[in-house]
Amino acid sequence: MRIYVDADACPVREQIEDTARMYVVPVTFLCDTHHVLRSDYCEIRHVDAGRDAVDIALINRCRMGDIVVTQDYGLAMFALSKGAYVMHPWGWRYQKLSEEELAAQRKQRKRTRVLQHAY
Repeated sequence: MRIYVDADACPVREQIEDTARMYVVPVTFLCDTHHVLRSDYCEIRHVDAGRDAVDIALINRCRMGDIVVTQDYGLAMFALSKGAYVMHPWGWRYQKLSEEELAAQRKQRKRTRVLQHAY
């Protein structure tokens, strides 16, 4: 088992690293070349900057039983289809959803973000 983190905008990288170190679980942070990450425990993989480049690299690496941490619903659904356990940085676990349920959740979260920025 390995933890893969969509690290470009992950707000809990330090907590993931600390917990993984405590339980001796290997971690790979994936980010694009616009980010500079350092760790004395985690493996850091930089991929080309570009739309979905990190997502594609992460999906190509993760396997059944791995843990994926991401805020990206599309990436989460791909990782779930490969048998990975997928966590949101806020701590909740993604479940397999139908395309309709996923689209409704995306729409609701987008609406919430727009309303939050309006105030």
